[in-house]
Amino acid sequence: MGVTDPAGPVMDRDEVDRALARLGQEHEAIETSLLALQDHAGRRLLEGAELTGVTQERWQATEAQITQLWTYFDAYTAALRGAREIRARRRWSSREDLAELTELLRGASVTVPGGGTGRLSETFSLSALVDRMNELYATSLDMIVAADAVWSALPARIDLLAAELQRTRSLAHSVGVRPGEHPAGDDLERITRTLAKLREDVVRDPLAFWVPAEGSSAPGGGRPDTTVYDRQARALEDVRREIDAVLTVRQDAEARLIRLRDVLSRADRTLAEARTARGEVLAKIAATEVPVVSGPPTALQEQLATAAEYRRQAQWHRLSPLLESLEEKAEDELLRARESLTAVTAPLAVRAELRGRLDAYKAKVARHGLAEDPLLVERYDAARRMLWSAPCDLRVAEQAVLRYQQAAAELLGGGGTAEDGQGDHRGDAS
Repeated sequence: MGVTDPAGPVMDRDEVDRALARLGQEHEAIETSLLALQDHAGRRLLEGAELTGVTQERWQATEAQITQLWTYFDAYTAALRGAREIRARRRWSSREDLAELTELLRGASVTVPGGGTGRLSETFSLSALVDRMNELYATSLDMIVAADAVWSALPARIDLLAAELQRTRSLAHSVGVRPGEHPAGDDLERITRTLAKLREDVVRDPLAFWVPAEGSSAPGGGRPDTTVYDRQARALEDVRREIDAVLTVRQDAEARLIRLRDVLSRADRTLAEARTARGEVLAKIAATEVPVVSGPPTALQEQLATAAEYRRQAQWHRLSPLLESLEEKAEDELLRARESLTAVTAPLAVRAELRGRLDAYKAKVARHGLAEDPLLVERYDAARRMLWSAPCDLRVAEQAVLRYQQAAAELLGGGGTAEDGQGDHRGDAS
C-alpha cells in the first residue's frame, strides 16, 4: 500500500494529472490488499471459531479495524472519484478547478464518520488517510497471520503426537503398563490429558501460543510457541524407552532368572563351605577369633520366587525393576559369601604357610647335610608337633618355626638372623 506526496502550493495541470494517476494506482493496490485480507484463510477461520482469551479480545478489535478500513477506503474512493470529476470538467482546468483539486489532493479534505476515536467524524488528507489505512491493515494482517500460523503448525503436530501416544498406550497395555500399577502408565494418562487440553487451547486461543519476533515490524513476524508440546513429546519418548525396557525384559526374562538362580546357588554353596570351614578352624586352631558365618539369603530366594511368579503371570512391568534389583543384590551376596569364606579360612591358611615354611627349611638343611644335627632335629620336631596337632596355637607354632629357621640360618650362614632365614626360605620357595 502506497503513501501520497505531502501537501504543497496550488498544483498545475500536469501535477494534478500525475497525482490522479498515482492515486489511481494506489487505489487499485489498496483495494487488492483489502480483498486479499477479506479472503485470507486465517480470517475465515477466525470468523467461524469459538475464541477465548487473548485471541478473542484481539479478534474483536481486528474485526472493528477491518470494518473501519473499508469505511476509510470508501471515503478514499469517493474523494478520488470527486477529484476525477472535477478534472474531467474541462480539458484545460481553470485556476479555480486547480485550487479545488489541490485542496482535494493535498489538503485535509476527506471526512470519515466515527473512526474509533470517540469523535463523530475524522478529517484526513489523502496521504494521511493512506497512512492510517496502512497502519490498520498491518495490525489486522499481523493478528490474522499469527493466528493462522499457530493453527497451521500446532494442531497437526499435536494430532501426530496423539496418534503416537495411542500406539504407545496400546503397547503399554500389552505388557501390563497401566495407570495405577506402573509410573509409566500414570505418565501416559497425564500426557493424554495435557495434549487434549493443549489442542483445545490452541484451537480456541491461538495467540496465547504465539511468540512475536523481537525487532520485526513485518506482519506475522514471530513463531508458534511449542514449549508445552515439546515437553510432552519428550515425556512420551521417556515412556517409550521405559516400555522398550519392559519389552526387553519379556524377551530375556527366563535367561536372567536362570543366571540369578546360578549366582544365588553359588553364594549358598560358598556360605555352606564357609560354615564347614569355621567348624574345622574352631576344632583345629586354638585361641583364634573366627567370624560367624551368616545363613543363606532367604529374602533373596523369596524375591526370586516372586520374580518367577511375575513371569508366569506376564506382569512384565513389575518383573523389570525386580530383576534389576535382584541382579545387583545377588552379586553383592556372592561377594559377601566369598569374603566370609576368606575370613573364616584365614587361620588355616596361616597354618598351611607355617607348615610349608618348616618343610622348606628342612629340605634346605638336608641339601647341606645338616638334617641330623641334634639342635635342628629337636627344634623341627617341636615345631612339627605344634603345627600337626589339634588344636594348634598359631602364635606358639610360629615362634617354634622361627626358632628352627634361626638355628638353620646360623648353621648354614654363620650367625644369620631369623629374618635372614625367612628371606632364604622365600628365595628357596621361589
